[in-house]
Amino acid sequence: MTSSDTPLRVLFCIGVNQNFFDLPTGQHKDVWAGTVDMLKQMHELPGVDVLGTIDDDQHMVGPSDGWPWTCYVLADVTDQATVAAACNLVRTVQVGECGLWRYMKIEARVGRPLPDVTR
Repeated sequence: MTSSDTPLRVLFCIGVNQNFFDLPTGQHKDVWAGTVDMLKQMHELPGVDVLGTIDDDQHMVGPSDGWPWTCYVLADVTDQATVAAACNLVRTVQVGECGLWRYMKIEARVGRPLPDVTR
């Protein structure tokens, strides 16, 4: 992990933008496939331990330029470089001829786990 062996606690905030909603009917599934691919690669990224996800898509419709986000991934991550690599997946995953970034954005909030208060 980090030099103190304590992981960074990271909340990846993912928002779908207007380009997604402008797609013709039937092409949204390609973006969904790209999103699943990105999330799978994030989960498999060395140094990333996904703790959980939250998806707001059933309770929110329309673009998400900030809070509330479309979905969230909470993870323990070894270091800042790995956080950046996870965010970079939105740039590298392809959806047809475009990068996934055309349809969504990602931001990371980095902190640390709270102390164990159960002891």
